[in-house]
Amino acid sequence: MKTFFVVNPMSANGLTGKRWAEIQAKVTRAIGEFGSAFTEGPMHAAVLARKALHEGHDLVVAVGGDGTINEVVNGFFEGGKALNPQAALGVIPRGTGGDFRRTFGWDLEVDHALERLHRHQLQPFDVGLLEFEAPDGNRATRYFANICSFGLSGLVDQTANTSTKALGGKLSFMLASTRALLRYKDQKVRFRADGGAWREVDVTTLAVANGRYFGGGMQVAPTADTTDGLFDVTVWSGYGLTDFALRQKAVYSGDHVKLKGTSTLRCQSLEAESLEQVLIDCDGEQPGRLPCRMTVLPAAIRLAV
Repeated sequence: MKTFFVVNPMSANGLTGKRWAEIQAKVTRAIGEFGSAFTEGPMHAAVLARKALHEGHDLVVAVGGDGTINEVVNGFFEGGKALNPQAALGVIPRGTGGDFRRTFGWDLEVDHALERLHRHQLQPFDVGLLEFEAPDGNRATRYFANICSFGLSGLVDQTANTSTKALGGKLSFMLASTRALLRYKDQKVRFRADGGAWREVDVTTLAVANGRYFGGGMQVAPTADTTDGLFDVTVWSGYGLTDFALRQKAVYSGDHVKLKGTSTLRCQSLEAESLEQVLIDCDGEQPGRLPCRMTVLPAAIRLAV
């Protein structure tokens, strides 16, 4: 496959850029000739991925964390449709959070990632489409690979992304979550799934999941499957700082779905709105707020596994 690497040099706290010559040598030995470019700012990875696809590359590899993967996936689409549905996404995980890779059981070893790329084993991959209100008040769209959520999670993103991640993904998100919980109160939201009846809930966090993990390792949707054409939706209500402390083990193992204050459902689309300012989390980024609509795009691209 004609391969292009989109590299976030700032991922892994800047180690990716510092070690790129070493990684590049390993890539050459594993797969031969390839193209590559460094990202230079927000959403630049999407621009690079889109350009690579236009130039005939059919395997675009995200080298970075969950944010880089999200941007590269966005580059697979133009004008509301996939540029090449047969094109594949590859991943060399280099991030601090690592939620995307956890769904597939991938570690952070570059050699293991290169083995996946070398064997060219591809599977269909669902992508989520998010329509939402941007900070400037205009309507906007963004694709997501892993999980889109709103409520506390959006505030955690806002807090985490303005703080250092030098302590690693899990601890950094735990500290951001604690800081956010100290000032968060459940927000009144109404939502509906697949165009059905509206439900009004007090939301701590509502997660619309393609993958299983968010927030630096929390298994929010333990049965989510990126190939089934469905979202797994998890709704947390009435969760406070004490609840997260006492339920921490269940939140990370996925057993929280059996506890009071958690409800789940599956759907192909979900709409939500609120009279309050409810912040959105999209693959670990905080792009805007409600109202929003999320739609699953079954087998929109392929994934190198």
